[in-house]
Amino acid sequence: MPWFPARFARIAILALALAAAAGAVGAADKVVTVPVKFAKGTTGATVKGAIKGYDSVEYLVVARAGQTLRLAIAGSANANVNVFPPRADGTPDPDASGLELSAAYRNGRSSESAVLPANGTYRIQVYQFRAIARRGTVSKYSLKIEIR
Repeated sequence: MPWFPARFARIAILALALAAAAGAVGAADKVVTVPVKFAKGTTGATVKGAIKGYDSVEYLVVARAGQTLRLAIAGSANANVNVFPPRADGTPDPDASGLELSAAYRNGRSSESAVLPANGTYRIQVYQFRAIARRGTVSKYSLKIEIR
């Protein structure tokens, strides 16, 4: 039975190679971070983009507690939005749970607003739901961000 250790080693190496390849596929999801600055004298900006598959775009906006954030998204019905509050020190929190504000399409257009709970940098994430993302679908969108 000397063939068993050699065969086992080949199977183990193949399994490790497949696991590494699977990890590389998951690591390919792209997250683009874009700081948003409003033009002087305005309370908002409109950003446009496209996302593919599991990729996402995170727009960073600075706001104060008590201000109202309003989002309006148009374009592909597959683009969705989450808003994440800042950490206690005001910096973006990559591990935060979303606010009770998320804009998803209803009848091809959506807008939502909420009073912000804290001072700092908010993350506004544009993404696709998993069922759509796994197909590699491309979704174009236009997102209007207003803070008053």
